[in-house]
Amino acid sequence: MSGGVDSSVAALVLKQQGYDLVGAYMKNWINEDNIIGECPWQQDIEDARRVAEQIGIEFRVVNLMREYREIVVAYLLDGYALGLTPNPDIMCNREIKFGVFRAWAKAHGFDAVATGHYARRAENYGLQTAECGVKSTAVAINPHSAIHTPQFSLLEGADKNKDQSYFLALLNYEQLRDARFPIGDLPKPELRRLAREAGLATADKKDSQGICFIGEVKMQDFLRAYVPDAPGPIVRATDGREIGRHRGLHFYTLGQRKGIGVPSNTDHQAYVVVGKRASDRALLVAFDSPDAPGLFQRDVRVHSLSWIGEPITTRRSLEGRVRYRDPRVPIEFVPEEGNTARILFSTPQRGLASGQILAIHDGERLLGGGVYV
Repeated sequence: MSGGVDSSVAALVLKQQGYDLVGAYMKNWINEDNIIGECPWQQDIEDARRVAEQIGIEFRVVNLMREYREIVVAYLLDGYALGLTPNPDIMCNREIKFGVFRAWAKAHGFDAVATGHYARRAENYGLQTAECGVKSTAVAINPHSAIHTPQFSLLEGADKNKDQSYFLALLNYEQLRDARFPIGDLPKPELRRLAREAGLATADKKDSQGICFIGEVKMQDFLRAYVPDAPGPIVRATDGREIGRHRGLHFYTLGQRKGIGVPSNTDHQAYVVVGKRASDRALLVAFDSPDAPGLFQRDVRVHSLSWIGEPITTRRSLEGRVRYRDPRVPIEFVPEEGNTARILFSTPQRGLASGQILAIHDGERLLGGGVYV
């Protein structure tokens, strides 16, 4: 339980359904290095504890700070230092919530881990038997309800405005088998209503934004504290002209328009990041337009493919979600050697940065995901 309303209602729903459960706060980060920004972990623990008391369940704090720093923070910082654009939320879900924490829950006699993601776990895809959930719960469920049929699929959340299945794109089948998403069928207004009716302390608490379990910290502030500046030229990609200087390639990502540090031209055309050149640490920019070199792509490759079910080994027409807030788009999936694949988009996609995640879908069913090369 994160101390937010989503995880609070997830626990409430499970309690009302008769599960034997324990609420758990995963203590992953306490901002001991005094990073600029708000990291309200103490308040979050108190809010989660109060909700657990209100609904009548045991509450525990599970310290995963070492694992979080060694896995998620290292992945984040190493990725940016290499010029990539990592996704710490997806890595946190795979390695911490449904990795280290799931192992802790199983070792302590629990059958499953429930989270507050807006997503649904369906038994025998195609039937109307979906479970669901929201963002940041961590609720361990005791062995009172049997887990029988080993056929599960992961579906988008019913509320398409809040769907968070993208952040689960790198889970495997065993992780999904032990996952529960209690509120994925609920629209957010209905979830708030349930929280208020139950008098939960978090009913009107603002949704959190920021790095997974770190808090309201701006990514640039976080990177500034941990990755040394590595200045270089800002170069116009069309003619090679240097038009400015930057503090480090890790502060920028492909498709970025704001915060580049070079003004628009006299025609009010804005610059956009179209690439990075490692040899001289050059940040490549161009005017933001459909013909900006390198900005739009129809043909990309992904590596480190992860599948919830059976791996796809033949060419197939599927759908992909290139970023969390983007809609699914038609793709042609072409498997290649070494757990990689070529992805052919039906329409050009903007700003696909190395290190970001592609979620692979068959309709609303999430099949898995891969990392842009």
